[in-house]
Amino acid sequence: MIKIQKDLFQEFETELRIRAYSPRTIESYLYETKRFFDFLSLGKAASEFQSSLLDEASRPVQSISQKDLKSYLAKLMAEKKLKPASIHLILSALKFFFREIAKRDIFEGIKMPKKQRKLPEILSKEEIVLLMEKIKNKKHRILIDLLYGSGLRVSEAVSLKISDIDQNQKINILKGGKGGKDRRIILSAKLRKSIDSYVKRRKDRNPYLFHSRTTHLTSRQAQRIVKKAAERAGIKRRVHCHMLRASFATHLLNAGVDIRKIQVLLGHEKISTTEIYTKVSTEGLENITSPMDKL
Repeated sequence: MIKIQKDLFQEFETELRIRAYSPRTIESYLYETKRFFDFLSLGKAASEFQSSLLDEASRPVQSISQKDLKSYLAKLMAEKKLKPASIHLILSALKFFFREIAKRDIFEGIKMPKKQRKLPEILSKEEIVLLMEKIKNKKHRILIDLLYGSGLRVSEAVSLKISDIDQNQKINILKGGKGGKDRRIILSAKLRKSIDSYVKRRKDRNPYLFHSRTTHLTSRQAQRIVKKAAERAGIKRRVHCHMLRASFATHLLNAGVDIRKIQVLLGHEKISTTEIYTKVSTEGLENITSPMDKL
């Protein structure tokens, strides 16, 4: 078995929090690191991992080699058939632990798998209208309006606080977006009116716009809301929250909005991330005549 001192693992979690990693990223990094040590512990059940942290008779962390790492990655690729993005996450978690906490580097020469660059799926404007028409719940309707009308990530939308919204301004500041960064977003006049009406009718003191019994809706709950709305609208494709964000970007691009302004609204660090929507946009392509039709 592998010996990893409990205080070392606690230091790992603490360091992630100090560096302002998102709760979701922290959870993923801790989980993936535990899985790696579980693999090296010869199949010890994940639920028993915590008790193995202080096993004094086990193999020390300092003895883990690149061979161990490669064996683990090979096993994952063979059995799980993971996508490159998943492997990137696993390697990022392990790199952080070994380089920053264990002060060891077993990653020299380890190559990251090439990321797949699939085009984002979007909804047509007609499908967006259908989706909105089928939503009767006011809170759910505002959620969908915000995802499409402002292009927020689902994690950003569900954690939005009422106090963060200036209902009198078209341009708002989204506080603590991805990476803990603030950015400018747009709120449509229709959405601001809907939010104002909805908030005035609420009698609870929950600070979140999309409140739940304890805090706010989870990203998973938001995904279910969007999925059910699409089913009621008769949309046959699998619809998820990111499709609304992708539709926001593509429809703005089709309308002639400068791509760098779209980059700002989406909160992308690199313009290359935003440029993928130029490959989704079909604006103007319909006017091109195939050379086949000119023969």
